[in-house]
Amino acid sequence: MSEQATKEKKSPVKAIVLVLVLLTAGYFGYKKINFALTHETTDNAQIETQITPVLPRVAGFVKNIAVKDYDSVKTGQLVVELDDAELQTQLLEMEADYRQAEVDVINAKAALNNAIVTLRVNKGNIDLSQMRRKKAEDDLKRDQNLYADQAITKKQVDDSKFNVESTSQQVENSKTDLIAAQSKIAVLEAGVQKAAAGLDVKKAKIEQTKLKITYTKIYAPQAGKIGKKNVSAGQYVQAGTPLFSIVNDTTYWIIANFKENQLKKLYPGKEVDIEIDAFPDLKIKGVIESLSEATGAKFSLLPPDNASGNFVKVTQRVPVKIQIKDIEKYRNMLRAGLSVFVVAETK
Repeated sequence: MSEQATKEKKSPVKAIVLVLVLLTAGYFGYKKINFALTHETTDNAQIETQITPVLPRVAGFVKNIAVKDYDSVKTGQLVVELDDAELQTQLLEMEADYRQAEVDVINAKAALNNAIVTLRVNKGNIDLSQMRRKKAEDDLKRDQNLYADQAITKKQVDDSKFNVESTSQQVENSKTDLIAAQSKIAVLEAGVQKAAAGLDVKKAKIEQTKLKITYTKIYAPQAGKIGKKNVSAGQYVQAGTPLFSIVNDTTYWIIANFKENQLKKLYPGKEVDIEIDAFPDLKIKGVIESLSEATGAKFSLLPPDNASGNFVKVTQRVPVKIQIKDIEKYRNMLRAGLSVFVVAETK
């Protein structure tokens, strides 16, 4: 027993293994601590791109869908067509109504011209009535002189007085007719303007309907790939209803949400290392483009209010936009929403 114990004490294997384990643990511990002291990291980051929703500008039934899920499209490519039969019928009705309004304008102008002619006649009647009154007054003076010489009877003088009074009344009546004609012209001129304005309104509505008809053909606002469709043929859609989205597959960037105590040595132009979870062996370089002027919480639907009375301090995160270097090499592998790990050296 004593000899076996002596052999075990003399055996250095256990000691060597223990030393190696301690050295290895110390090495990796040192590297990890040194890395943590000289780098800022975050896994709260993802790839971003421009995603544009496709929305109809008019309501209607879907007549045709020209794309499938995840198809590639070009800018201006027809993607969805709505049924425009109802709008075409409305357009025909509006055009007929417009032609009727054109006739109304012509009638209003004709009535105005007739009133202008009547006004000229009324002015002529005033001149004629004044001439008749002047003649009646001259006849009265002459008959009064003759009556003084007893050349005519008193009845003849009375008749002359009546003629003066009649012609005077005719002058006043003609002046009243002139005032009425002038007032009627003002009304008819307003009627012409109203009819013309109504014509312009109907023309504008026709143009608006024609514009709506063009909206029944929906084109891709940008190039990219279609997401999952939320619409099918024959479905009735309201204006502004999201049909699907187009993902821009030519431009990508990264939004990394660093903690507020990690921002000290982060600045635009600083190079960072990027690891994509989907491709862990792929090493990508990036450059910080900009830092947000507000924390992510400030952009939330219900931003926190630290003055509410129930305050719990939470480390805030600030979005940092990162450009991907040599993006053409990785474009086919990048997808919006993929999680990434970002490392920024702080030495």
